[in-house]
Amino acid sequence: MQQIHLIVCLLIFSIFDNFFHLGISYNQPQFDASTVWNSNGITITDSNTVGTSPFGIFINRNNTIYIPGRNSKRIYIWMNNSVNPTKQINTNQFTQLSIFVTSNSDIYTTSVNSSWTINRWLSNETNTSATIAYSDSSSYSIFIDINNTLYFSTDNKNNILSKSLSSSSNILTLVAGTNVAGNTANMLNTPRGLFVDVNFDLYVADRGNHRVQLFRQGQQNAITVAGSGSLNVTITLNHPNHVVLDMDKYLFIVDQSNHRIVGSNENGFHCIVGCTGSWGSSANTLNKPTSMAFDSFGNIYVVDESNNRIQKFLRLNNTLSKYR
Repeated sequence: MQQIHLIVCLLIFSIFDNFFHLGISYNQPQFDASTVWNSNGITITDSNTVGTSPFGIFINRNNTIYIPGRNSKRIYIWMNNSVNPTKQINTNQFTQLSIFVTSNSDIYTTSVNSSWTINRWLSNETNTSATIAYSDSSSYSIFIDINNTLYFSTDNKNNILSKSLSSSSNILTLVAGTNVAGNTANMLNTPRGLFVDVNFDLYVADRGNHRVQLFRQGQQNAITVAGSGSLNVTITLNHPNHVVLDMDKYLFIVDQSNHRIVGSNENGFHCIVGCTGSWGSSANTLNKPTSMAFDSFGNIYVVDESNNRIQKFLRLNNTLSKYR
């Protein structure tokens, strides 16, 4: 009887787990503690295609790659493992930074033009865009949770704002930060990368404070989960710019001014790629990376901003499946 009860519980857990992840458009692989990545990256594109100083990247669960050309007025799309972009969207706007693509293939970007807009290109109308929200400061990161709520960071206003995409209201909600730079539990300093998990907990790359903050749902005071001020021993960060969670909620951080990607597992934090201790342009170095994304196989794609390239670091070993 106990064995039957256990089987039923596992089946229920699996159903709910799959239900939550149906709404997730990005990849969250599952890794074991021995997983490593090739220290030498493969350049998948550079300034000849996407222009100079790329910033954002998104990879959906079909491994379609989306990269906004920061200075080229284009969004570039790679499908079916193509070497060259299979599609380009003319944005008619100069500086598109962060990008997020929903499960129905709608594309959202942040613009740091004078209007500081959040823009959307519908999957069936990619030649035209709509303004979804206006920010009063430049925004370098955007995220949409499983409840269809849009989140974006405001660089100079030191806060995180949200807006329901299921509502016609234009009201923005202050989710985190106080509009003033600071390093207390309820304050942020130049926040950048965002990640919202299926429990609606918000992770923020608090760039100016050299830390990653976790805001539990509905809480104004954060827990420092990595970097300066963490209660637990983690890792030293220098201007973290982006944060991603894997399937087991382990953190992966773009440690921009340390020119590396760091990750965590059951054994703690460690450097993954760019671990030479200095910046560079060789295959095993980075120069001010800005963001990263997983494909469904657990390979890591890094936007290597100051080298004007996107690097792919191959996962070398892993005993776990790519999803639960």
